[in-house]
Amino acid sequence: MRIDKYLWCVRYFKTRNQASIACKKGHVKVNGDTVKPSREVYATDKIEVRKNQINYILTVLDIPTNRVGAKLVDIYRVDNTPKSAFETQELLKFAKDYYRKKGTGRPTKKDRRDLDDLDFKNQQ
Repeated sequence: MRIDKYLWCVRYFKTRNQASIACKKGHVKVNGDTVKPSREVYATDKIEVRKNQINYILTVLDIPTNRVGAKLVDIYRVDNTPKSAFETQELLKFAKDYYRKKGTGRPTKKDRRDLDDLDFKNQQ
């Protein structure tokens, strides 16, 4: 089975087109090699997929005949993604809270003072 079809079947991508685009951009590696969407996948292959700033590491157990339900995905793959990858995703969410929303205009004096207070507290 093709790598783009496999990633679609085990629900890492919503559409097969998204899976093939990720392969073309170099976000998918099989056994350490960047692959094209047409690369065949076999049992025991190690797949690394970069999606939403997380590097998912998968081991192929079996090849599905077609797209499977979410409850059946674990039959076809083992997810070896380290927990630290998800923790960094949580930290990115907290970092985005400090940015100003688009369209709010230039920062006021009060905004600047609040930012200075945050920097001062973080340095202590």
